[in-house]
Amino acid sequence: MKIIYKDGHVDECPQDQELHVIRHTAAHVMAQAIKRLYPEADFAFGPATENGFYYDVDLGDTKLTDEDLASIEKEMHKITKENLAIKPFILPRAEAVKLMEERKENYKIEHMADLADETEFSFFQQGEYVDMCIGPHLTYTKALKAFKITQQSGAYWKNDKENKMLTRINGVAFRNQEELDAWEKEQQEARERDHRKIGKEMGLFMTDDLVGRGLPMFLPAGYTVWQELENYIKEKERARGYLHVMTPCIGTVNLYKTSGHWDHYRENMFPAMEMEGESYVLRPMNCPHHMMIYANRPHSYRDLPMRIGEIAHDFRYESSGTLKGIERGRHFCQNDAHLFCTPEQIKSEVANVCDLIFEVYKDFNITDYRCVLSLRDPADKKKYHDDDAMWNHAEQALREVLTELGIHFTEEIGEAAFYGPKLDVNVKPAVGAEYTLSTCQLDFCLPAKFHLQYADKNGEEQTPVVLHRAILGSLDRFMAYLIEETMGAFPAWLAPVQVKVLPITDRALDYANELSAALDARGFRVEVDDRNEKIGKKIRETTLEKVPYMLVVGDRDIENKTVSVRTRGGEDLGAMSLEEFSAKLDEEVRTKAIH
Repeated sequence: MKIIYKDGHVDECPQDQELHVIRHTAAHVMAQAIKRLYPEADFAFGPATENGFYYDVDLGDTKLTDEDLASIEKEMHKITKENLAIKPFILPRAEAVKLMEERKENYKIEHMADLADETEFSFFQQGEYVDMCIGPHLTYTKALKAFKITQQSGAYWKNDKENKMLTRINGVAFRNQEELDAWEKEQQEARERDHRKIGKEMGLFMTDDLVGRGLPMFLPAGYTVWQELENYIKEKERARGYLHVMTPCIGTVNLYKTSGHWDHYRENMFPAMEMEGESYVLRPMNCPHHMMIYANRPHSYRDLPMRIGEIAHDFRYESSGTLKGIERGRHFCQNDAHLFCTPEQIKSEVANVCDLIFEVYKDFNITDYRCVLSLRDPADKKKYHDDDAMWNHAEQALREVLTELGIHFTEEIGEAAFYGPKLDVNVKPAVGAEYTLSTCQLDFCLPAKFHLQYADKNGEEQTPVVLHRAILGSLDRFMAYLIEETMGAFPAWLAPVQVKVLPITDRALDYANELSAALDARGFRVEVDDRNEKIGKKIRETTLEKVPYMLVVGDRDIENKTVSVRTRGGEDLGAMSLEEFSAKLDEEVRTKAIH
């Protein structure tokens, strides 16, 4: 595949750069198509991304429909068929600015002003379209063979909420049609696995704009799963010495000024509320509250480590374009904890957290994940607490601990919390891009801000170190992950309904109710399908409801005091006594079996 660089020379594209160049070129072709259809369009940025490409564009008052997106894609195909040569050129600053002024590219002019040290700028032209760009690109538009516009959303200019909201048009591009077809097949699977679709079908949760975007509500079936997850992780934590607390969902602005969230995290927080001369905010995380719990009484080194845990309700003002069911909302419940320890205990406490993470992953058969050491960006003084010595110490300490523990990790700049570096464990779901599920953060900053202390062996006051950690992340996101992994076919211990009793005839209804009462008394979640429907229909519908076990009962079962057991997978386990079935199910629930 031939590509052309900004200096005009043509060469073979390195294989590992092919998709990037294809997608970058696709962004330019899409911009040209948009400009043809909307001559007043003013373009911002249009980069290639890991999974495709996009272009941010100011269309004035024009709102695009799905039909408009289809028209843009059609025009892109027309441009590729025209086989326009893609040619670079370079202009000195004054001429470059003049060109952009003539073309009314206001966002590009502003961007050029931000690059005050640049004396010249490179451009690429295809037909009538010109774009400021450093390249490289395909040499002809016809070389772009397989692409598709996928969606539109909103995006602030320069990612700043104070700036104008632009229209972001996203697309994908591949080397050939076969790759595009494979991607579309994957997307279809993603749609089938989408937790929002399955959640609605199974009655797990709901959303309503009258309640508010990003504010999901768990229905009885979904809340059952949620509670089982809560009980599971709390039991794990109690076994490791965690002390569970409950704290309020709001706090004063002064609390978050003390912690630093007000300075470094305010854009993700809901606006302050004024009451009786005091300002309150919905909490975005629980650290400040737990700091105050620790500060509630004096501590000795003998009290440490102190592990405070909470399933805490948090609120973050996520932009509407990022909201996704219970995977990402404006309200979520975090499996949060803060571990107060001495510097000498850092290694053992990080090891304990990592051990718990990997124990949980084993329980849920999570095998596709990677560990990331997330570091600050030293150049970003706004995002991070400004203390170079603290950061250097914290980053090196966490790096050394992870290395000593034998945990393989990669490092990523700019992903740390504002107060300290962290270990992120990113999972790769059945479909879609990876995301962070678990985290462990090392913090020397907040304990100092809150003047936390403990008395050491000599009776001298010292500042503890804090580990912020989340194992399941948020219960909401973890549940979304499980829904998509299992397609709603939860293991028996998690299933909203574990057993459904299906009487074949009305004569078996009394026996079915007796079985239901007996199973309920044993602590199982059970329902009876007492409808006057054929047994085949009952089995099919119960299978679709993804109930793990069906007990089909008729005259013979009544006579023999048995149940005929079927699984949602279609396996017929035959007749067994209620005691036999109860023991089987109890073993699955007790051991948290995953199948």
